[in-house]
Amino acid sequence: MRVRTRACASRAGFPEDRVEDMVLAVHELAANAIVHGGGAGRLRMWRLARALLCQVDDGGRPGSDRPRASFGQAAVNALPCEPGHGLWVVRQVADQLQSISGPAGTSILIRFDYGTA
Repeated sequence: MRVRTRACASRAGFPEDRVEDMVLAVHELAANAIVHGGGAGRLRMWRLARALLCQVDDGGRPGSDRPRASFGQAAVNALPCEPGHGLWVVRQVADQLQSISGPAGTSILIRFDYGTA
């Protein structure tokens, strides 16, 4: 997943430091999908005229009827104490983060704009 993310971002023309930001962000989202979403996830990436978008879906926890955790704005803007800092890190390196949670799972979309650092 990291190799493919790096290749996609490089082919899209991003400078190496931004490529590494994308790899870090996608890695963190994928880790969250695996740990909190039932052990699997899906990554989709696509290029727009001025941005590269990455979407990670966790598909939900199979057989779970517990309410899903929602990652609100406070959760992604403040450094959490424990156990990890994944969403905070993603928010620091991505130009935009959107999260949608529901019975089918959580989907997080991040955008990296061309020409920003």
